[in-house]
Parts: sequence; C-alpha cells; structure tokens
Amino acid sequence: MDFSGKVVLVTGGSRGIGRACAVAFAKAGATVVLTYAGNDAAAEEAVRLAGSKAQAVKFDVADTGACTKCVDEVVKQHGRLDVLVNNAGVAVDGLLVRVKDEDWDRQLDTNLKGAFALARAAARPMMKQRSGAIINLTSVVGDTGNAGQAAYAASKAGLVGLTKALAHELASRNIRVNAVSPGFIDTDMTSKLSDELRTKLIGLIPLGRLGTAEEVAASVVFLASDAASYTTGEVLKVNGGMYM
Repeated sequence: MDFSGKVVLVTGGSRGIGRACAVAFAKAGATVVLTYAGNDAAAEEAVRLAGSKAQAVKFDVADTGACTKCVDEVVKQHGRLDVLVNNAGVAVDGLLVRVKDEDWDRQLDTNLKGAFALARAAARPMMKQRSGAIINLTSVVGDTGNAGQAAYAASKAGLVGLTKALAHELASRNIRVNAVSPGFIDTDMTSKLSDELRTKLIGLIPLGRLGTAEEVAASVVFLASDAASYTTGEVLKVNGGMYM
C-alpha cells in the first residue's frame, strides 16, 4: 500500500477517525491535505502527527462553494488529487418531535451534501487523470437506525446510496467509490458516554470492545489502495460484528 506521489484529501481530519486516516496515508507516503471546521489546535496536532507532507485547510464542508474551492486549490498546488476521504460529520441528537429544522439541516448539509459537493469537485480532476478513489465514512446507525438520531441516521444512510450511485457513474473513468461503516469507535464522541451506557454498548458487540480510529483508518487506506483495485460500490463494515 504505497501512496508515494499520491495526493489525499481527508475532511474532518483534525481529530478521531479523520486524524487517524491522515496519519495512515502520510505513513504510506502520500501528500495529505486535511480539512477542519474550527479547532486550530487539534488541526496543528494532526499535521504534526502526519509529518512534513501534511497540511491543514480550514473551512465548513456544509458550504458547497468552499468545497469546490478547496479541491481546486489542492489540484492547483499539487497538480492532482488521487484520494478523497469524506469523513467530516456532525451529530445533533434529539427525539423526532423535538428536532429543529436547523438541526436537521445542519446534519444533512454537513454529512451528506458536503460529501456530495466534494465528490462532485474531486471527480473532475480524477476524470482527467482517469484514476482516483473516493471513500465515504458512513455509520452503523445508517444501517440499523437509532432512537434520537433520525437526522444523523438519514444522512449516513444517504451516503450509502450516494456511494453506490457514484460507483456506477464513475467506474468507466477508473474512479472507484466505496464506503466504510464504523460501529462504536473509541473517539472523543464516545468518550462522553456514561460508564453504564458504554458497558451496555460493549455488550452488543460480539468482539467485546470498542474499535479504534486506527482500525477504521486501515480499512479506508485499503479501499483507496491498489490492493482494492477491483472493489467499488461496497460498504465495508468495521463494527466488531455489531451489525452483520
């Protein structure tokens, strides 16, 4: 899995799974551009961990114009774009009858529309290269649903449909589109769970533990690599057997 000479764009790359992806691609030799929405300190730390071939770009993926601008700048600076990892996401939990329109819109705009806008922008240089890989990070709740996460689950299920549609559309240009569906991963988001809820969740996982961001990143790197050259339109579940 050698990414020397390749350029990789990872959204939401300052923390958690995104940071792990940025570091993993950098270790494999790639030039990595990671994006983030607001935490400058976290972005600086991610760049430090990824090394000298990494850089950070600050923008909101819910802004489709900013998505296009980011991709254009990456191609202008580096001459190409080989891999897009749509990882940026947000969750605003709330029961259906209490969900505000703005909370619904924020999650769909960030998690789904942002991924669409970035894929649309990235497809152009990839089509010219006649090569590329797009990896979308969905979630186990996109398959199972989850009480209190109607918008989040809908956005992640939408990413699965987007992945499969783009896989059909872009295959003739040698662009592969796949998704990785993490289960419960040990990140900043899950660290906020109570011990009781954490224990309950682990009880639902056949492997008996939460996953790590690095384990998810390994699957992302695999799907982006030549080792997966005959794989497109797939959703790789990384959930410890929680949902099969």
